[in-house]
Parts: sequence; C-alpha cells; structure tokens
Amino acid sequence: MSHDDHPHAPAPVGWNTWDVRFHTGMSHLPSGLRVRFGVMGPDGPLTDGFTWRDGLVRLGPHALDGSYAEALVRAGDDTLRLQLAGGAGDILHARLACTGEAVIVLDGAAPDGWHVELPPAAEPFDVPDALAWRVPPGSAELRVAPEGTPGGAADTTAVLADRLAATEAQLPHTEGWLDDSADALTRALLWNVVHVPDLGRAVTPTSRDFVSTERRGFYGSWALHAWDTFFTGLAASTVDRDYARGVFTQILPHATATGMIPNRVSDDRGRTDDRSQPPVGALTVLKAYLAGGLSDATRDRRLVADTFPALLAWHDWWPAARRGPHGLLAWGSDPIPDDPESATLDRAKRESGLDDSPMYDEAAYDPATHCMDLADAGLNALHIADADALAQLAGVLGEHDTAARLRAEAADSRTRADSLLWSADQGGHRNLTAAGKHDPHVSPTLLYPLLAAMPDAERAAAVADSLLRPGVLGGERPLPSTARDDPAFAATYWRGRIWAPMAYLAVEGLRRNGLTDHSRSVVRALLRLFLTEWHDHSHVRENYPAHSGEDLTGLPARSDGLMAWGGLLALLAFGELADAREDGWRFAHPGEPAALTGLPLGDGRLAVLADADALTVTLDGLPLLRADPGVTVTGYARTADRVTGTAHGHGTLAVTPPGGGPPLRLAVDGAPVPFTA
Repeated sequence: MSHDDHPHAPAPVGWNTWDVRFHTGMSHLPSGLRVRFGVMGPDGPLTDGFTWRDGLVRLGPHALDGSYAEALVRAGDDTLRLQLAGGAGDILHARLACTGEAVIVLDGAAPDGWHVELPPAAEPFDVPDALAWRVPPGSAELRVAPEGTPGGAADTTAVLADRLAATEAQLPHTEGWLDDSADALTRALLWNVVHVPDLGRAVTPTSRDFVSTERRGFYGSWALHAWDTFFTGLAASTVDRDYARGVFTQILPHATATGMIPNRVSDDRGRTDDRSQPPVGALTVLKAYLAGGLSDATRDRRLVADTFPALLAWHDWWPAARRGPHGLLAWGSDPIPDDPESATLDRAKRESGLDDSPMYDEAAYDPATHCMDLADAGLNALHIADADALAQLAGVLGEHDTAARLRAEAADSRTRADSLLWSADQGGHRNLTAAGKHDPHVSPTLLYPLLAAMPDAERAAAVADSLLRPGVLGGERPLPSTARDDPAFAATYWRGRIWAPMAYLAVEGLRRNGLTDHSRSVVRALLRLFLTEWHDHSHVRENYPAHSGEDLTGLPARSDGLMAWGGLLALLAFGELADAREDGWRFAHPGEPAALTGLPLGDGRLAVLADADALTVTLDGLPLLRADPGVTVTGYARTADRVTGTAHGHGTLAVTPPGGGPPLRLAVDGAPVPFTA
C-alpha cells in the first residue's frame, strides 16, 4: 500500500510494537496475533509491565514500519535483550538473549494457519488463553509465518543484520558535538507509536506509558493532547515526511464544531469540550514544511493542505472565545453541562498547558468572560505568531486574501499587545491583571513576545540580557519553567522544571531576533542536559531537572521517561548546523566537530558535516556547499535552475550550481555577500 493510498504513516498492517501495553513483543495486523517475550520470575512469567519505572533498561533502534526493533529489559537479576524483525509483511523473526530463563507467549488470536518455529530447547507451559514456552538461558531464535512460507529461523541472523542496516540508513544520525542525540529523538518517537482500533490507525502520543492505565498511566489505552501532538509532529519531521503529516493530522479530526482543538481526547475520558491548549499548530507545521525541502518546489504541500483549514478555524476560535482583561487573550474554560469541573480556574490553568505555574497563583476565574482575570503575554504572543505562520501557509496554498487578512490582524494585535503588556519598570512584557497591574512572575513565556516580533531589536536584546541572567532563566540549566528568583520557584513540575516545549519557543524567539549568542549558549546547555539523561538513564524526559542530583524516575516526580517532545532539545541543537527558516536555510559551523546526516527532504537526504577545516553540506552524497568555519550561510534555497543565499562572516565559500559543474567561489570578509549560482 502506497502513502497516497493510505495517508497515515505507518500503515496499520504487518508486525510492529504497537500494542500500547507491551514493549517486549510484536502484534500482527490485521490478524491480531501477538507474540510477547519476557523472563521467568520466581512467581511465574514476567512479560507485562516493563515500563521506565519497572524494568525497561534501554530501547534500541526502531524502524518506522516495524521492520526492526531492539530492546533491553531487566527482571530481578536477569536481563533480556530482544531483536525483532517484523514490518509490513507476515513474517516475524526474533532473537532472545537472556541471562535467565526466557518466556515466549503467543496470544491475541487463534494461531490457525500460522507456523511458529521455536528454539529447539523450548518447553511448553500453561498460561490462560495463550500458548507459552520457556527457553533456557542463552541466545535463541524464533520465526512466525503463515503455514507454507519458505525459510525458517535459521535465516534470523541474516535478516536481523539486514534490517538493522536498513533502519540506520533510513533514520537521521548525529556524531561529534551532537553525539547520539538523533538516536534519542527517533526512539522517543517510534517506540511511542501505538495502534488504536477505535480510530483504525496508528497514532503517536507523546508517551505510551502516560496514556495507558496498564502502564500506570492516566487513560484507558490511548489519548492525544493538542500541543503535545504538534511538537511531536515537528520532531517527527526529522524522521519521515509522511509520518510527520500523520502525526500533525491525528488530533485535527477531534476539533469541536466551533473550531477549538481540544486539550485532550481519549478513549475513556472523551474530549475536553471546555478548553484547548497553547496555539502552536501553525508554528510547528510551518517549521516542518520549511524543513521538508530546499525550496517550495520540493516541500510537502500536502502537509499544508491537510492542516490549514483546521488550524485557521482554531486560530479564529481564540479571539471569539478567549477575550479577557483589556480585550487581550486570556486562558479559560467554558461551562459544559454535566461537567462540574468546567468553568473553573483549575481548568483554565490546564488550558495554558502549564498546570501549576506560579504565574496563575493569584489569578481568579471570571464567569462573565469564561477566562482568567489575567491577560497572558505568552498566549497573546503565540496567537500573533500563529497568525504570521498561517499567513505564510495561506500563501503556499494561494489563498492570498486570507494571508492579507491574517497579516493585518497580526499587525494590529502586535501593536495593541505590545503597548499594554510592556512594562518599562520591569524591562519586558508581563502578564496584565484586570486591575491594570503588570504581574511580577517571570517564566520563559515572557520570551515568546520575541517570537511574535513585539519588541524592536534594541528592546529584544535588553529582554534577553535581563531574563537570561543565571539567577533568573539562564545559567548551566537554562529556561526553568519558573524564574529562579521567584519566591514560588520549587524545581518541581511547572514550578521550575525545564520543559522542552517552553525551551523550543523561547529559543526560536531568540533566533528570530538574531540573538545568536544568547540562543547558542542556551542550546548548548540544554543539549548537555539532554545527553546526560540519555546516556545515564536512556531517558528522553517529559521535563528535566533544574538542579543536579534530582532523581526524576519515580512516579511522584511526574516526569515521564520517554516522551517525544523531549526530543525538541536535540532538534534545537540540530538547528545550530542546519535550520530551515522562512527566508531559506541557515547553515553554520558549531565551532567543534559535529555531523548531522540523513535528514529527509523532498530533494533527497541532507547531510551537514563540520570538521576542523570546513562545514560541508551534501544532498544524497553530492556537495551543495563547502564553507570555512567562520562563514555562515543564510537564506539558502535550491531549485532546478539556481541556488541563492547570503554568506556572512570571514573566510571562503564554494557553492555548487544545481546542474553541477564548477562551484561558485566567494571570499567573505565581514560584509554579507549575496550569491546566485
């Protein structure tokens, strides 16, 4: 089945790790047959419940289509390493390497018509409603296939080696300064893909542990959240364009008739009809669109076409439903019959996504407006940035009247929000109370106005200098969700932990204002934090510790161990080498050796290599440009006819024309040098 026939990648067929309850096994669709693996414990087989709090040690490479997956788990003193080769076909190969007695369980559907080739030493034992075998310690191979399929378990070694090589060739890869951050990002995505029979598709919640009660999560078996989904889609754009489109669109069918994209929809608790979540949809879709090609000619126009109507309706819902103090936007919750918790301050806080942020400790709920009595600087800035992004997406679709309307709206809102939310005394934008006072609380949301171009260049630089001081939002662990000098800072949850979504929006604001020194130091510090958690614990965290020595592994700490949006910290670091922007790509040397390869563009696979001598950018192995370390390229675009861009800094640059031939060579000595090749 092609992607055109089935718009959501991966298609729900064949073998994959999609049963939300289990990491250690594969399920087959459409048959429903399931093979699980585990360890024989003192009280019986342990095949369930391997989560980040109970036995998961490390999740290895995972192909998008399930053609390869690798996991390491621990049960008591024993470890089990699994290598699985499934995918869209009907054949499953597996290798088990267990220090104790391993367990194989076959269930989920009648095995009639299937042949299971077991390890020679496997012995059956009784498990209710299943077939089960125990395997002595050591390595063993297994093959499951329809009766009469040629081959056998003897093919497993070769199949696993081929599938691993193919998987690594299909995924982005990083080295050097970036270390193995791409591996962490991709595994936090692909290990969280689950099949939802109710929807007839595979979806990617930010965490399968979080959404499943059987994994000590909070919902029945699946749930999707609004801004979680959009950030997950953005991270997915580094893996596969069809996959990213499927992630972005998975929440859109659940919008209300008024256009509101809900805070959450789930199997057991339904849809949150009273509230939404931060409007980051157009920002993330635009970023993914730009990163999908070297020009509009090769970018994924279908991504824009499939998302734009819902994103526009959501954008228009905000001013219709969330007009708060002084005519500005404020977080809220609508009254819903038979929902006594709706239309409350707690629900309004949850719409912000920052459930227990100190910014809202003194706020009250206004039943007349269904909003907090606090105009939120972050929300207003995001809505303005949303209008700017939607205007550009409208242009992609040729909807020029809509684009003009959005630009005019953004300009008016920008002027009004800037004048009301700017506090000269505090030297930045602040939340505004109904009484007309600027709130004293500080969080990274106060950098969002930079994303919306609210302050001019001079004020933007002053805001960054002020907020990114070590005792506020800067330092070795930058951008805590509450400023360190706030009396309510607690280094817990949204009262001080470091959250990748906040960091992403704040850094994008710094970058849009050319505050490269600020963004570079923040991104480097966040990458160190990201890699430390990955190397020490195999975690891509829901949120990160604001202090060294914190242990976030326990459930009370409320920081999920493998959450897709944590990969945004790696994505920000990728942007130091290659960053798709509205005016074209930016390529820069990070100042030390690094490699970022295998980015999926409509043009081919992009690779950026930084060594001691140069920055080299290639497409499917063919050179695009080579720059001295002191040269940065901005506005890079490449069509079938020409290459354009601008060189900055000091050194030499060689640019390859689209048709090949001798490169264009430039000498750069301070002043920007536009080029066309």
